[in-house]
Amino acid sequence: MTGTPNARIRLRAAADGANRWVVLVVLCLSLLLVALDATVLHVAVPAVTEDLRPSAAGLLWIVDAYPLVCASLLILFGTLGDRVGRRRVLLLGYALFGVASAVAALADSAGVLIAARALLGVGGAMIMPATLSILRQVFPDRRERAVAIGVWSAVAAVGAATGPVIGGFLVEHYWWGSVFLINIPLMALILPVGRLLLPESRGNDDGPWDVLGALMAAAGVLGVVLGVKRAGTGEGLADLATLVPLLLGAALLAAFVRRQKRRTHPLIDIGMFTRPAFSTAVGCIVLAMLALVGLELVAVQYLQLVLGLSPLETGLRLLPLTFAAMAAGATGSHTLRRFGPRRMVGWGFVLTAASVLTLTVMGRDDRPVLLAVAFVALGFGLQSTLFGAYESMLSEAPADRAGGAAAIGETSYQLGAGMGIALLGSVMNAAYTPGLAGLRADGVPASAAAGAGHSLGEAYQEAAALGGPLGAVLRATARDAFIDGLHVTLLVSAGLLLLGALAALRLPRVMECAPKLCEPREPVERLGDAPPSEAADRLDAPPRVPGRRRPGGAGPGHSGRPAHRVVTSARHRN
Repeated sequence: MTGTPNARIRLRAAADGANRWVVLVVLCLSLLLVALDATVLHVAVPAVTEDLRPSAAGLLWIVDAYPLVCASLLILFGTLGDRVGRRRVLLLGYALFGVASAVAALADSAGVLIAARALLGVGGAMIMPATLSILRQVFPDRRERAVAIGVWSAVAAVGAATGPVIGGFLVEHYWWGSVFLINIPLMALILPVGRLLLPESRGNDDGPWDVLGALMAAAGVLGVVLGVKRAGTGEGLADLATLVPLLLGAALLAAFVRRQKRRTHPLIDIGMFTRPAFSTAVGCIVLAMLALVGLELVAVQYLQLVLGLSPLETGLRLLPLTFAAMAAGATGSHTLRRFGPRRMVGWGFVLTAASVLTLTVMGRDDRPVLLAVAFVALGFGLQSTLFGAYESMLSEAPADRAGGAAAIGETSYQLGAGMGIALLGSVMNAAYTPGLAGLRADGVPASAAAGAGHSLGEAYQEAAALGGPLGAVLRATARDAFIDGLHVTLLVSAGLLLLGALAALRLPRVMECAPKLCEPREPVERLGDAPPSEAADRLDAPPRVPGRRRPGGAGPGHSGRPAHRVVTSARHRN
């Protein structure tokens, strides 16, 4: 009987060697759906506006509810997976994601759609932390894991970039609710496949689970972003409806930080932020995602409402960004080893800022070649920045805090996406509205002028209702105001990106690991020379047994969360 467990471990080790890349495919498909839903609705915004007629703030919430709820709950569900099993939480997230997609597709009001998008965010928060944790388990070798992380990060960018393409096709051929229906058959497939292939794992569950702290963080993030959103829709900062959420959110986040500092077993080790490279990398992730998602939303509205492209044509125009992101992800591991995180992240920001400034020449006329070149530079620069920032952040974290570092990275990713829509959307609205001030003098009725101030799509509706010369004046004025607002938004975005490039100077020149972390590579490389039974025992077998934990100090990321360290041997260092 004693030989049976060892035999099972050897068989599992052999199977994992063959199946770990299949597991990576399943995990990446999970992440693809989560990232896809962050942007798939963008090209459907005009159709949603026409059908449901939401207010300006309601329209922002329809787009923004998903990434903000997802970002708020990542810490909660990431730590829950450590306690009850990451695979279990992941499968539950699959099921919830499918149900929420059905509700969103059949929504008949803005409120129902916002609620469904929020429920999708809950499912996404269950899925994202588990993907990285399971990835760490099935790729114990750091060199293979670096490649897997590159694929993982590329899929995230590709999902965000291909959302408008898929959404454009579906909106053009069906109706806006179909952008959510595509999730249901995919979830119906991935749920049983994931149950069969994905291994179960748990982290270090020492100490109580700080549910109150997780809820404080979630409420704080939502409060701050709600204040920013209201300020961007025309409310002044002194307005109570804007000021109260901002102050409450900031107070809750400050209380959360103090609570984590006092607790023996915190959800997040706040001390990691005292490391310049760590805190800088987190900020770079937020800025990169802010630019990607925020600019994409503004660009989609420009392509459809100003240039008059169909949803499918709009998605195809964004396709170069997708291919560039794929190329950057595929070469990210090599680029990081060759140039180091400082140059990779810094020059990625510079390239992105240059592409954004190039887009400021956009006006009433279509310039497809210029747009394609700018989108290629945008996709490659942002994906290079994200890859380098992720690796820098996670390699700076102590090995026993790798799980917390991964949760911070995922939260920063989603929070940056949500803040990008809120912040750049707010800048756009603030710059767009003053351009309509002269409509009353041109004879446009006050009600039509007020409606036009909400969005360019609503301005077109008001112009169509007016008809005649007044309708033409309203349409032309609103279009010109939108273009002016677009230029202001692009300039603000470029300034933030250049700020990120300066911040990247605090990152290390080269990616190196401590000697004690490099030493374990030698036995792994020589597994082929060991007897079969000995090799199986040296493949980190304990974490593959559900419910068992690796003893303390067994290696980086022994909590089960990914360490994400780029290990460079002497022959790879610059």
